[in-house]
Amino acid sequence: MIYYKALFVLSIFILLNLSSCSMPPQDMSIITGAEQTELYLSKLENKRVAIVANHTTLIKGKHLVDLLLSLDVDIKKIFSPEHGFRGKADAGEHVTNYIDKKTGLPVISLYGSNKKPKLSDLNNIDVLIFDLQDVGVRYYTYISTMHYVMEACAQAGVDIIILDRPNPNGFYVDGPVLNLKFKSFVGMHPVPIVHGMTIGEYAQMINGEKWLTNKITCKLDIIPCKNYTHKSRYTLPVNPSPNLQNMRSIYLYPSLGFFEGTSLSVGRGTMFPFQVFGAPNFNQGEFVFMPKSIEGASKYPKHQNKQCFGVDLRKIDVDDLKNTTQIQLKWILLGYQQSGDKNQFFKKFFYNISGVEDLKKQIINNKSEKEIRETWQTELNAFKKIRKKYLLYSDFE
Repeated sequence: MIYYKALFVLSIFILLNLSSCSMPPQDMSIITGAEQTELYLSKLENKRVAIVANHTTLIKGKHLVDLLLSLDVDIKKIFSPEHGFRGKADAGEHVTNYIDKKTGLPVISLYGSNKKPKLSDLNNIDVLIFDLQDVGVRYYTYISTMHYVMEACAQAGVDIIILDRPNPNGFYVDGPVLNLKFKSFVGMHPVPIVHGMTIGEYAQMINGEKWLTNKITCKLDIIPCKNYTHKSRYTLPVNPSPNLQNMRSIYLYPSLGFFEGTSLSVGRGTMFPFQVFGAPNFNQGEFVFMPKSIEGASKYPKHQNKQCFGVDLRKIDVDDLKNTTQIQLKWILLGYQQSGDKNQFFKKFFYNISGVEDLKKQIINNKSEKEIRETWQTELNAFKKIRKKYLLYSDFE
């Protein structure tokens, strides 16, 4: 019954796709896991269901929670990651539990005082759906949320269905591999900054490499995408988070993320976050911007209400960024060189973002991009071999 009703409802959703998005439409040949309702609805029948979801949990512009409720799926609760269920919370802002006004369902925050579901949160749940749009970068926290959800479900004996989505940065692998000495919520596993995996593939690696506590594993059921490979160029149909507002920012994010651990701004509090960088004491660049408090995106941005000088990367053609298959170190090197106060440039958080101890020293010592990159290669090549074991899709090589 649920299956036939799903076909009807989904066809209506497709015909009435009236969603307004700030990004261009996605490649219609790629079909996400969530869209393939015929593969997972029967697994939800007569089950008590929880879902890890946010504003990206969509089918043709309609929220998956709304679709499942219309099909009489017994959703008991929603778990929400960083930025909240509706995607309006600032980066790093703690979100409390609440009742969703539209559905009446309890929303349990996994980005507040507790980043892991409690066993009591799962004691009336048979199956948990995980459906978030990731961007394929180690310090983007959705994969850390997935780690804790997998761990909690393994301990509670709850099955997980992961509805896979393409990785917009899934066409390359690059960056230093995390030293577990700097393990944190912005980097929990020994992977490079750009890991080149979808959420589903990454979940398989967490299980396969026994990265959960006490080397436990959870029961995974992955609904893969159709017509996707790691050579695909995937345009997201909706912003994945408030400060990644277009594909340019998503492609620049792996390179500009370094600045989050420095005194420089990446444009949070402007209309072009992760597309610029600069500071009040930046010594180069005619470009000027002033971060302001923006509700739901950057309430307290770095250098708020101060005039910043810096570099505008919006002039770079998006197609050129699509064809770039490595992290651009030139910008963090330039940022340090042109900083007006080098003693205050690096913050402690830089170690968590970079994941290694050497990069800070290399930048201070004016090492070249080539010299820095060479120090990554041994561990990066070892990771690539591990990664191959867990791929669900044809690789870019």
